[in-house]
Amino acid sequence: MAKPIYQRVIVKVSGEALTGPQDFGIHHPTLDAVAADLAATRALGVVVGAGNFIRGAIASKAGLPRVTADMMGMLATIMNALALEAALEAAGAPARVMAALAMPEICETYERRRAARHLTAGHVLVLAAGTGNPFFTTDTTAVLRAAELGAQAVLKATDVDGVYSADPKKDKGAKRYDRLTHAEALERDLKVMDATAFALARENRMPIIVFSIRSKGAIGAALQGKGNSTIVE
Repeated sequence: MAKPIYQRVIVKVSGEALTGPQDFGIHHPTLDAVAADLAATRALGVVVGAGNFIRGAIASKAGLPRVTADMMGMLATIMNALALEAALEAAGAPARVMAALAMPEICETYERRRAARHLTAGHVLVLAAGTGNPFFTTDTTAVLRAAELGAQAVLKATDVDGVYSADPKKDKGAKRYDRLTHAEALERDLKVMDATAFALARENRMPIIVFSIRSKGAIGAALQGKGNSTIVE
């Protein structure tokens, strides 16, 4: 891969990105494709979501207490992280799972200095369990960990190739933005990330690159500033 613009980044991979053509769970060919894309880079962290198993905000509307639903979501991110770690190792990339919840029999507990050492050693760091607190999304986790670990950008891997004025799957006239400011993203209530994540990114001057993970080599292209994407800075 050509020399990247960003030397250290946090990639946010949604749980839904791992479902592939399925409606639920992990589609292993899709998991392997994502892992191969990540393995082509080094010195990066990955925050993985849980939407392929449960979404706390939605589950709470169905009757679960929000705190309980969010804690279940944190556990689901750990399942996704372990699967991704195994796929990364199979692809030839040393990987480590670190979780915001203490589960020493399963993975390492997140600690900033140890996490930074993993990145310096060239390990792909898979960050699970969100912030370890309910009411905070994994989008916010990605920006928080990026700021803590001295990353230069957050790469938000989605199903579409950037941020649009409306849902491009429903509105054929939706416009894709090439660049936005954090303030514009907040003012226009663009749903690609939650408001807390955008506000934290703005406070820390953290660029967010939104791109589609569905294309082979998409993460490497985003690192080099290539391919379709939206840069929020």
